Amino acid sequence: MPTGCGVSGQDSVRNEIEMKITLLYFDGCPSWQAALENLRSAMKQEDLDIPIDLTAVNSDKEAADTKLLGSPSFQINGQDLWPEERSSYSINCRVYVTDKGLMGWPTVGMLREKIHPWKRSSI
Repeated sequence: MPTGCGVSGQDSVRNEIEMKITLLYFDGCPSWQAALENLRSAMKQEDLDIPIDLTAVNSDKEAADTKLLGSPSFQINGQDLWPEERSSYSINCRVYVTDKGLMGWPTVGMLREKIHPWKRSSI
């Protein structure tokens, strides 16, 4: 769970503004658009109304700079939602273990589970 999560309503508004959600992908990735659709659905179900930063990664150098773990990848404030230890980065496809088997993108439920701890409650 991310550090510094509070519960006051004022902090909630500020946190949504400070939260940065990034979808990293490469142009030839066959899965990134389905991943984006699921991310939008998950954010809507979590009542999270902030922009999604779509970042095209088009070289191995850019993959290293952004710590791309495969396309599509999801980051909140620069932290991958499914982190892995890597010594090198390159443009490649990413596979997610879902309740329907291996897929090229996570389910809406998987994304909600990862996003929820980052979202401050306004209760």
